[in-house]
Amino acid sequence: MKYLCLVYADEANVAALPRSEWDAVVVENLELCEELRRSGHFVSAAPLAPVRTAATVRVRNGKLSTTDGPFAETKEQLGGYFLIECRDLDEAVAIARRIPTLPVGGAVEVRPVQPMYQT
Repeated sequence: MKYLCLVYADEANVAALPRSEWDAVVVENLELCEELRRSGHFVSAAPLAPVRTAATVRVRNGKLSTTDGPFAETKEQLGGYFLIECRDLDEAVAIARRIPTLPVGGAVEVRPVQPMYQT
């Protein structure tokens, strides 16, 4: 089963990191991706651009509304994801706890990916 690990962190704290600390986090993430590839758990992973580059799209009563920025104001912003293949949630959580959530703190939300309904 596939699990999506959503990686959250406070963008202001990330931006304040010294370059050497940020580079170390990047290396840790790349090493984890390679280890997950070797073990057969890796499907995909990527960082996201800052929330200031986001657009939120809504359709209400048939009318399209597009707003700059993220969907909701939060202390932590979605910064990237890992899509992994695991036998169950326990295995997915064990992998997610190894994702570097930065020296400034952060969180990883783990959610099962449901298959699309086929017609």
